[in-house]
Amino acid sequence: MNVLSSNLSDPKKSSFNKRIFLLMLAFFAFGSLIFFRLFNLQVVNHGFYADAADNQHGAEQKIQPKRGEIFLSSHDGDPLLVATNLSLNTAYAQPKLIEDAQSTSVKLAPVLGMKASDLRQKIENGNKNYVILKKQLTEDISRQVRELGLPGIGLEPETMRFYPEGELGSHVLGFVGFSAKGGSASGGKETIRAGQYGIEGRFEGSLSGSQGIIGVETDVAGRWITFASRNLIPAQDGDDIYLTIDSAIQYKAQEVLNKTVSEHGAEGGCVVVLNPQTGAVLALAVNPGFNPNEYNKVPDISYYTNKVLAADYEPGSVFKPITMAAALDEEKVNPETTYEDRGLVEFPENLAIRNSDNEAHGVATMTEVLEKSLNTGAVFAQQEVGPEAFKKYVSKFGFGQLSKIELPGEVLGNLSNLNKKGDIFFATASFGQGITVTPIQMASAFAAIANGGKLMKPYVVSKFVHPDQTEEAVYPEERDQIITQKTAATLSAMLVNVVENGHGKRAGVKGYYIAGKTGTAQVAYKDRSGYDPSKNIGSFVGFGPVDDPAFVMLVRIDHPKDVKFAESTAAPAFGEIAGFILNYLQVPPSR
Repeated sequence: MNVLSSNLSDPKKSSFNKRIFLLMLAFFAFGSLIFFRLFNLQVVNHGFYADAADNQHGAEQKIQPKRGEIFLSSHDGDPLLVATNLSLNTAYAQPKLIEDAQSTSVKLAPVLGMKASDLRQKIENGNKNYVILKKQLTEDISRQVRELGLPGIGLEPETMRFYPEGELGSHVLGFVGFSAKGGSASGGKETIRAGQYGIEGRFEGSLSGSQGIIGVETDVAGRWITFASRNLIPAQDGDDIYLTIDSAIQYKAQEVLNKTVSEHGAEGGCVVVLNPQTGAVLALAVNPGFNPNEYNKVPDISYYTNKVLAADYEPGSVFKPITMAAALDEEKVNPETTYEDRGLVEFPENLAIRNSDNEAHGVATMTEVLEKSLNTGAVFAQQEVGPEAFKKYVSKFGFGQLSKIELPGEVLGNLSNLNKKGDIFFATASFGQGITVTPIQMASAFAAIANGGKLMKPYVVSKFVHPDQTEEAVYPEERDQIITQKTAATLSAMLVNVVENGHGKRAGVKGYYIAGKTGTAQVAYKDRSGYDPSKNIGSFVGFGPVDDPAFVMLVRIDHPKDVKFAESTAAPAFGEIAGFILNYLQVPPSR
């Protein structure tokens, strides 16, 4: 007992035991810290440190795909390349490698077409590692730069989008420009080249393809490790797109449109040509135009607007055949049905509709209503049909709806007046006033008259050709049979009389029966009610030959300065283009 008591009370041994305990506690804490650290590295933040290791011991390089090309069609079968890729060089400087900026600038400036002082300023005031000096150098200039052999001056290739035919079809094609997309590593938005407007914008995904990536392991100096593993994701090239636009018809449409606008001091205009049997767009021209190679040189972005799809307007008398189609189809009138034209139709609240010539024509037939473009006759036909049936036919012809053509920027037009109470709103709509439509809607509606009553979906893409050379064709799409074949044939014959005997004479083509209608539309004020007397929009819509139509076309001229009526602007332009088309397609004369 005395021995045990003596051991427990030994102060030296007690102190030793405490030191052992504290040491074990310290080892345990240190071990726990190491375990926690390893768990944090290997489990919690594994992805972060793996990426960091890859950045130190690996390199990743993007492989750029080839952007798909765009082609126009041709009657002889040879497509025309209108959008392709061009490899040009960019001259750059690495200022930290340049010993004498003054001497370098003096030697290089004449080759690049720059002032030596401007070039020196770029070199001395820019980033010390990399400064772009000039882009899009030709091969000849690139060769001269190489021959100088200047230290710190280099060339790197850059693929640019190139449009070999300049303005031809620019509103169909669009362009490839700079666009902000997503977020960069620094938190801002990355600037990339991407398709904008037209086919380039609408089919950006198909044309651009997808980037590839090659990943390799590197040593501490950044050199590839020869036998290390490599990861490769191949680039996927973009699709080539073939359009229904016929290059020859497109060229002629643009030529005549630009000439007509210039001759009459107009503010602009547009032309659209369709195949009435299929809905394929054969030409789409807009003035003012732009060169997609120099898209950034336009005065403002309104130049990019595709007026065929986006510039809705009150169509005026070109709408009268739509009203007449409804009346014929409902069997309320026939070509010889007559009414008494007193020169005006009166409505409540002292409102009246008059003919454009302010004349009374007495007893007139429905054929004469179209020939003489009588507003009162259009009102008569609409009232025979009735408001609800008239509204139904307007919708069936595709007005107030998107045509769903494969181009961006299309608008609906405005038919809100047909939802109002009051006969006056339907009466004005009967001759194309108080409602707005787009040129593509108007051309599609006339195509239905030309082809026997079928409303076809307009389309501009013929086929996609994938990188493996497999093809994906686009086929015509019939939307609806909107009037009977009898109605279509009867109305077509009535429209021939407009060209033969009425206001559309200058739209005729010798040797052919052409059907069509003029329209001179008033333009509403933007800031108040009423119409601007100094502005008008002249249109002509027609097709031919009437027995087997090869085309339907709308010509629109905006605000001509020297003449008032479409028979002097849009009609002759239509006739010139129509004559070219019939000759180009080798359609034999029918008279």
